[in-house]
Amino acid sequence: MTKKRSVLFAGDPHGNFAPLISAVKQCQPEAVVLLGDYDLKKPLQDYIQSIIGKTKIWWIPGNHDFDPPEHYHNLFSSQLSGQSLHLKVINIAGLRIAGLGGIFLGRVWYPPYSPKWQSKKHFIQVSSEFTSPSALSLKYKSAIWPEEWAQLKKLKADILVTHEAPKSHKHGFIAIDQLAEAMGVKQVFHGHLHEHYRTEIRQGIEVVGVRDAQIVDLFGEEV
Repeated sequence: MTKKRSVLFAGDPHGNFAPLISAVKQCQPEAVVLLGDYDLKKPLQDYIQSIIGKTKIWWIPGNHDFDPPEHYHNLFSSQLSGQSLHLKVINIAGLRIAGLGGIFLGRVWYPPYSPKWQSKKHFIQVSSEFTSPSALSLKYKSAIWPEEWAQLKKLKADILVTHEAPKSHKHGFIAIDQLAEAMGVKQVFHGHLHEHYRTEIRQGIEVVGVRDAQIVDLFGEEV
């Protein structure tokens, strides 16, 4: 196993986990990071049982993982629920990898426009529908909230994995660039937009877009 394949990144599977399983068996990485949108009709572990124990599995949620509710429960209540990277920095194969799942939602925050709500607490205080963060609808749970983005921004990492794209993509968001710069990362890997590309943003940060069901290594090269 070469250094560049010590960690692999998996683009949105949408129910197709065969490329991930094949790549793990071929490359024997220390870890894999899944970039969201799993479309789970059964618990996550049921799809990837053959590689559990062969590598460390980490994930962030995408927008498809909150609708329908079946997808949400099959991810967040799965045996791998504790392997979420969302809003965390974890040392993985000697690299500090940070995760930001979910999407920018117009009813919460859609950069570059100002947030409609500064925090979940602020929203709940005004809302007559929800009484606590845990009671939020799945649509609101799928959103990137500004105060959580701000808290992650205070941390340091080598790599940032996101579902949304930075401005390197025409459908990306400057808030991802700002997050990457503040955290001092060298690379950003993202899914969501089903396009494989490699480019740079400000501060010389490399961005790798990962196509649906595609597996790439630390150099952004397809496995």
